[in-house]
Amino acid sequence: MKKILFITALAFGSLLAEAQIQTPAASPAGSVSTVVGLTDVQINYFRPRAKGRKIFGSEASVLVPFGKIWRTGANSGTRISFSDDVKVEGIPVPKGEYLILTWPGATEWTISLYKDVSLGGNTGGYDAANDAAKFKVKPEKLAEKVETMTFAIGDISDDSKSAKIQLAWENTSVKFGFFADYEDKVMKSIEASTKVDPGNYFQAAVFYLENGKDLKQALEWINKAAEGMSSPFYVTHQKAKIQKALGDKAGALATANASLESAKKADNRDYQMMNEELIKSLK
Repeated sequence: MKKILFITALAFGSLLAEAQIQTPAASPAGSVSTVVGLTDVQINYFRPRAKGRKIFGSEASVLVPFGKIWRTGANSGTRISFSDDVKVEGIPVPKGEYLILTWPGATEWTISLYKDVSLGGNTGGYDAANDAAKFKVKPEKLAEKVETMTFAIGDISDDSKSAKIQLAWENTSVKFGFFADYEDKVMKSIEASTKVDPGNYFQAAVFYLENGKDLKQALEWINKAAEGMSSPFYVTHQKAKIQKALGDKAGALATANASLESAKKADNRDYQMMNEELIKSLK
């Protein structure tokens, strides 16, 4: 009899599990990621909705009071990760994953990247010793209301070394910047990869040219690339630019003309135009 009751209970439990109803989460999970330079940046969070409530303020009725620690989102809060060491608002931050904790204010927010991610949304257990970085930023007022709390990664610089993280909710926007240097990583990659594949000399030479490094070394590498790649027009075009940067206008002009002729034979209009502009700048 006991065995029959046990089997019946198991069957009933199984039916209950199968009969569970799925409904939308009150604060759905969100994620945003991008690559800045060579660094992967990802933010995972839960997105509360305003639902007609006043979110930030000093009144007793607001959802997030000024001056109080906030988990910066719903449920277990917000996590941010960097695949490389970075600087956040000028503060060195080792690669890894952190909680984003905040203390909102009318004219100033305090933000912490918190090392102990197991804290989750339990802000009562906050310990300043676990701050990897703590800094202040100014909030901005949004022209249009944001109903659902949103994180974004934008304002990526032209050299891909810096960007800004934005939190937007209700009529408030808060941004903080970070710097992700990649030069050491590229330099090590150049050293390793050119030993394995001489074709990488081309990329190494262009990197040196575009980042104002040793131009004589760049010229040496572009010559090696030209030897190994039968001097295609895009290689000789970069060589002409390196020669120009070195002050060798005559050499640059001869190389640019050779690149132009090669581009014409290949019917590559883009490099024809780039070489024509380069030649004009050398006369």
